[in-house]
Amino acid sequence: MACKEPNSKSVMSNKPIFVATHPRACSTAFERVFMTQRATIQCIHEPFGDAFYYGPERLSERFEDDEQARVESGFSQSTYLTVLERIQREASEGKRVFIKDIDHYLLPPNYKPASVAPSLRRIKRGVGTNGDEHPANGVNGASNGTAHTNGHAATNGVNGTNGAANGSANGVNGVNGVNGHTNGTANGHAVNGTNGVHKPYPYNTPAEPGNPTVMPREIQEQFHFAFLIRDPHFSVPSYYRCTIPPLDKVTGFYSYDPSEAGYDELRRHFDYLRREGLVGPRVANRPDLNQGDECKTKDTVHEICVIDADDMLDNPAPTIEAFCHSVGLPYSPDLLKWDTPEDYDFACFCFEKWRGFHNDAIESSGLVARTHKKPVKTEEEYDAEWTKKYGPKGAALIRQAVDANMADYLYLKQFAVKV
Repeated sequence: MACKEPNSKSVMSNKPIFVATHPRACSTAFERVFMTQRATIQCIHEPFGDAFYYGPERLSERFEDDEQARVESGFSQSTYLTVLERIQREASEGKRVFIKDIDHYLLPPNYKPASVAPSLRRIKRGVGTNGDEHPANGVNGASNGTAHTNGHAATNGVNGTNGAANGSANGVNGVNGVNGHTNGTANGHAVNGTNGVHKPYPYNTPAEPGNPTVMPREIQEQFHFAFLIRDPHFSVPSYYRCTIPPLDKVTGFYSYDPSEAGYDELRRHFDYLRREGLVGPRVANRPDLNQGDECKTKDTVHEICVIDADDMLDNPAPTIEAFCHSVGLPYSPDLLKWDTPEDYDFACFCFEKWRGFHNDAIESSGLVARTHKKPVKTEEEYDAEWTKKYGPKGAALIRQAVDANMADYLYLKQFAVKV
């Protein structure tokens, strides 16, 4: 027996929508669809990259040896908590929040084990509270912690996340030791100053069993997750192009890092959300997958909703309509058009921090079906094309990354919406 259609609880969810994706999945064009609804939808563009690349809890090594770049980004003090606080503030405006972000910003790269980001870990209350704990500020959490005596600090200490109270080891104005002491301690956990010898990761914080991210489950369950993917044969060379001349001088990314492809991280996070019941078991717009006893094992609050970018480019209207139905947004053909000066200016403002990566989406005026379907090529034809464009060395890097990520892409593809 097929699963029943989405119930009102699923369709009418008001949780922030979190579209998790990997780089170069046409995700900014997808995001522009919902930026047309500024009166009812609050779009937040790739917020977790601030903490991942630049902040004191950064997981990426791309700017590890370039403190000037981190400071000039304007995000050198961004933590995973400050990003969530921003989302909380924007959610308070009464609009449905729509977040599009690169999923690997939540996971340590290169298969490293995850532990909770220091600013998000659970903090013991002071003496006399029977050992109760309260979460670091989540999407709907309190905006400021309370400083405790005897050297303990709440989530937001004096002038900074995990800032010290009463002179404990971290600097008063710092986040985990920024402007404070290298290898200080925050609430009993070792942390590293950004100017010290040691890198911020690994954190000396607890891990949640089975959770591949640095975000606790209790925070993740406050989002409505959906997923956007694209064939690595197209996403990988597109990303590589952003890391070589002439675009590298615009993007500030001067080398290609295969660990930023993002498919493995997206698959592991996807599977975690399924295991935890935060998505599924029902699959959006896929009656062929919604058969049998699995549908009876637990109620579906949020469907599994996976959009393949090439399906969207071939059939934009029905694909966007299926997505809207799954996440509980009203659909209108007007979503697919953004051709006013106000639309253009708003896109330029939103995409300013990732210069060079979103030029095509900024200059677009709508989402229309492409006139030619995705070309069918042999692997040899792809190699020849990449060699012609990027030379033998570049083609070899692209080939290696494509081959490394195809299995994860095909795994996620089996859940994709069909229209």
